[in-house]
Amino acid sequence: MSEERPKINPEEAIEVSTLTDREHEIILYNDDVNTFEHVIECLIAICDHNALQAEQCAYLVHYTGKCAVKSGTLEDLVPRCSALLEKGLSAEVV
Repeated sequence: MSEERPKINPEEAIEVSTLTDREHEIILYNDDVNTFEHVIECLIAICDHNALQAEQCAYLVHYTGKCAVKSGTLEDLVPRCSALLEKGLSAEVV
């Protein structure tokens, strides 16, 4: 029985490397201070959410305690997370 070597498609290799670049997330945590409107406005302005996406994330945070609101590279996420913190939200990059 002869062994065949797996064939690597260059396009698949690029997709895999792209996925590893996006392994970090901003996690937004629930608090009893900020209003839904404030959270939604911040997600639209800082995380580039549309209104529906921001509203859904706000509800997830409220009912489950936290939600991943943005994924990407550290270089992209750290400034966004800092901006959320400056607006009084509770968030971290993981």
